[in-house]
Amino acid sequence: MPLTVYNYDPTTLEFTGASEADESPLEPGVFLIPAYATETAPPGDIPGHIFKWIEGAWMAEEIPKTPPVHMPALSARQIRLGLVTSGITPSQVGAVIEAMPEGADKEIARIEWEYATTFNRTHPLIASVGGALGLTEDQIDSMWTAALSL
Repeated sequence: MPLTVYNYDPTTLEFTGASEADESPLEPGVFLIPAYATETAPPGDIPGHIFKWIEGAWMAEEIPKTPPVHMPALSARQIRLGLVTSGITPSQVGAVIEAMPEGADKEIARIEWEYATTFNRTHPLIASVGGALGLTEDQIDSMWTAALSL
């Protein structure tokens, strides 16, 4: 009787599919479980989610939304005015950056916020600061679109 195993990506830990494990030629009834596979089946389908093998169990994670790539860049003026018209002050953004752990990432974020002349919607700082301010991707997209006309 074959043994079904459930495979996951070694880097992302995402479920990649099921396959059959080979029986050991030396030990009948013992199956060879491949690397990055488990005998534990992932739970049933949850729309909009993927499964990752984390610490010995399948965990459902929402499929991240990818912001539209076609959104034009905002000028420093547009992004700041867009924030203010949405009820977020530039000092709140600064506070989020200041709350980051000390190190190169914090310094890069500070430089980006203070000195960038344009901002791209897909830049990681946008999602990071937006998330810290409690904004969803849809809210960021709406704010971005509104700021284009400022």
